[in-house]
Amino acid sequence: MSSSPPLFTTMKSLVKSFLFVALFWIPSLLPVHAAKVVFLHGGRSHASGDHEFKAGSHLLAKHFNAQKKVAIEASIHAGWPADESILDDADAIVIYADGTSVIGKGWEKMDQLVKQKKVGVVFMHYAVHPSVDMGEKYYLPWIGGFFKNGASVNPFWRAKIKPMKGHETAHGVGPIDAVDEFYFNIEYHPDALPLGTATPTEKNLHHINNLWTQKGFLAKGKTQSLLWGVVRKDGGRGAGFTGGHHHRNWAIEGYRQLILNTIAWAAGEKVPTGGVPTYPVTEEELNELLDDYGDRTNRIKLPTLADVTFSPGPWMTPEEHAESRRKPKKKKKK
Repeated sequence: MSSSPPLFTTMKSLVKSFLFVALFWIPSLLPVHAAKVVFLHGGRSHASGDHEFKAGSHLLAKHFNAQKKVAIEASIHAGWPADESILDDADAIVIYADGTSVIGKGWEKMDQLVKQKKVGVVFMHYAVHPSVDMGEKYYLPWIGGFFKNGASVNPFWRAKIKPMKGHETAHGVGPIDAVDEFYFNIEYHPDALPLGTATPTEKNLHHINNLWTQKGFLAKGKTQSLLWGVVRKDGGRGAGFTGGHHHRNWAIEGYRQLILNTIAWAAGEKVPTGGVPTYPVTEEELNELLDDYGDRTNRIKLPTLADVTFSPGPWMTPEEHAESRRKPKKKKKK
């Protein structure tokens, strides 16, 4: 029986070793596909420091683009794009706006992206509030919930938000203690995930806002999902967040971390053990790209303990609330 020459055997072993190493080495040299996240922000509303949709979108996008651990490339666009093709390769679309002021120009396109491309969708603050029919038709399947007229409420209160244990959106999230217009009594999809929860009580209520219902009155002491998510049957993901009224809250480490993680998760990315890398927000950064209110533009300070310290407002019945809104407001003394 003949045997292979020693030199031939050695060469064959070297080739095998090279191919084995190449299988692991070459892929590491190939460019990594970055998930594309597109922020669509609404226009100016409310007062300086609140509903800063543009500044908030830019801040979150800036933090995504500053890190390298999670392959995400974030871009920002004002309103619904006239050229909808810029959304065709998006992995996630984040809408931060007043009601349906942005999505109202793109219902069919977004539905197409969700159904055909499994695009992730995240709505923040007032953007979670459509009409009931559009909420049931689109929001429930897209993001797993919506602010429902006649049931959901929008008081300002101090929420100590707890991320969902064991879920990757909770990775690296520190304490969250914030006063915001946190909506609750949201209409949820049966498969909605409670990604961030808190409990409204008489002691942490700042004040009841314009929308108050019997369900809101009865919700005292009941845990509420202020951030929720859903995994659709096709694998696509969506999320809704009711916070985001006060711009200063984006400087709270845990608050910002939880939302960065959630957007990355909605885009289909794996959230690292320590969360999406982020860095401390400075006062200068917090004031970048604020809406221009002329001489009524306020400089926003970094959040402090004073922002969550207050004497609680009354937890009123719907009748008491309606009566309080009928009373004429006292004129300030000059």
